[in-house]
Parts: sequence; structure tokens; C-alpha cells
Amino acid sequence: MPSAEDFLARWRLISSEGFDEYMKELGVNMAMRKMGSMAKPDIIISKEGDTIKVKTESTFKTHEFSFKLGEKFEENTIDGRKTQTLITLDDDNTLTQHQEWDGKETTITRKLINGQMVVECVMNGVKCTRIYQKA
Repeated sequence: MPSAEDFLARWRLISSEGFDEYMKELGVNMAMRKMGSMAKPDIIISKEGDTIKVKTESTFKTHEFSFKLGEKFEENTIDGRKTQTLITLDDDNTLTQHQEWDGKETTITRKLINGQMVVECVMNGVKCTRIYQKA
């Protein structure tokens, strides 16, 4: 039985591949991409009732958003986009975050594999993989 509870923790980034290319595809400017590439963020996922909160902390910026599974919401992303976002939990315990804005879209999936959180970001075939471990 899939459960969002499994994701509730503080996660520390340990590896990242293709992040600069992904940010470029999103339309993030070079200065922001440089900061984004250097940042080693912690992600804190917590839950209050049926609302899940995702907080990203780095030396550059702290950002957070809250959502209910299966309910669309307006997200102000860390890079300044305003998106219509839907987050679902699949049968294989994958959190899928689908963002749409200005006729564009991207999908971010979070899976737990061997105690690590594997985050894949895909837009127009450009893929980024970031791996986090519990802090």
C-alpha cells in the first residue's frame, strides 16, 4: 500500500546529474543556474493532517510549498515560475509532481530506492536525476 508517510524526513542531496541542462530547459537564467548547481539543499518533507509540506533549504534560498495529494494548486517555484501543479502518489509509491505554466510542462518524480530518495525531473526529453539520503 503506497504511503506518503515513507517520504517524511529531512533529506540531504548527495548526487546530481543533468541539473544545469534541466534548469536551462525550464528557462532559468545563467546566474540562477550557477547558484542552483552549487547549492546542496536539504529537503524537509512533513505532514499536518492531510496536507504535506515540502521545504527546500540551502545556503542561497529557502523555499516551501504545501499540497494535498490529488488536488491541483498554484505553486510559486523556487526559480520564480507560477505553475498549476498536481501531485499524486502512485501504486509503486512514487510521488509524481506535474507542473504546467505558459503552455509548458515538466514532471518531477520522487521514489524511495534502498533508503534513498531518487528525484527525476523531465522536461522535453531533458532529464535530471538527484539523489538524497536521510540526514
